[in-house]
Amino acid sequence: MSENLGTMTDFSPDDSVMLKDVLRGLALPQKNIPSLYFYDQRGSELFDAITELPEYYPTRTEIGILERHGAEMAAALGPGVRLIELGSGSALKTELLLGRLEDPAAYVPVEISREHLLAAAARIAADFPDLEVMPVTADFTEPFDLPEPARRRVERNVAFFPGSTIGNFPRGMAADLLAATCREVGAGGAMLIGVDLVKDRATLERAYNDAAGVTAQFNLNLLVRLNRELGADFDVAAFRHQAVWDEDAARIEMRLVSTRAQRVQVAGRPFEFAAGEVLVTEYSHKYTPAVFRSLAEGAGFRVARTWTDPEGLFSVQLLEVPGAAQDSSGGT
Repeated sequence: MSENLGTMTDFSPDDSVMLKDVLRGLALPQKNIPSLYFYDQRGSELFDAITELPEYYPTRTEIGILERHGAEMAAALGPGVRLIELGSGSALKTELLLGRLEDPAAYVPVEISREHLLAAAARIAADFPDLEVMPVTADFTEPFDLPEPARRRVERNVAFFPGSTIGNFPRGMAADLLAATCREVGAGGAMLIGVDLVKDRATLERAYNDAAGVTAQFNLNLLVRLNRELGADFDVAAFRHQAVWDEDAARIEMRLVSTRAQRVQVAGRPFEFAAGEVLVTEYSHKYTPAVFRSLAEGAGFRVARTWTDPEGLFSVQLLEVPGAAQDSSGGT
């Protein structure tokens, strides 16, 4: 183990929280399951595979933006940053930023999948031996305490939220998450966030309905996880993947569609599915620059800089909290 890799802090939700969320979601008129439960070890691996698919533009486009503009981003963030990555996953994009930061105080990857987190944190610690790496297992939408670095003073808290994950939240929840992050990074703090932009239906729907069927596997793996961890009895073969663009809501809606009438039990509770009934597993909202600016400003940030690709598919935005940096300790 690298000497600069700290002990993992574990705030991950237990099975009782997942069970409560799943039972509540399945009891709604429009059945849904929170998308955070995609990310067991297998789900995280499948998502990594999705990011390499030819149809899935967000990852390669955001990486291109970070490669072209990473030095500008690092200069805007300044020295002594505690970089807090929300939903860090494999942390591949993080290296493009960390390598350009001036004397960062610490890197705090936050991820709900323990195995995925440890592997990524170990890789970052090996690649950046002078950087204190302090992994946290948690659902980043809930409060948790930030670990304090021992070697360097924190000059500024910066939340790093790439991958357009903000789009997975309904607008009200996205606003709440931005507001909570604004409070936690504090006066003078910042957030560097990936925001997917509104574009044509064909490009969007291809990105979530790949020809190789990897996104379908990712979606269906959610049912595999519920069967394994909650003792559910979903017939995985009796559901099919579907992803459609809802223009009015400006979002992709990812679904599992029941191919027949069936009854499913979760923790002894029965749930009826009609043939063709939809179980919503994820939203992926897309934004215009004006709509996202309004959302960010309503949460207490100001949009300081925006970087995009030449085609205008995707953006990376620097959100800043007005005021001078004060006490950089805190939670998120």
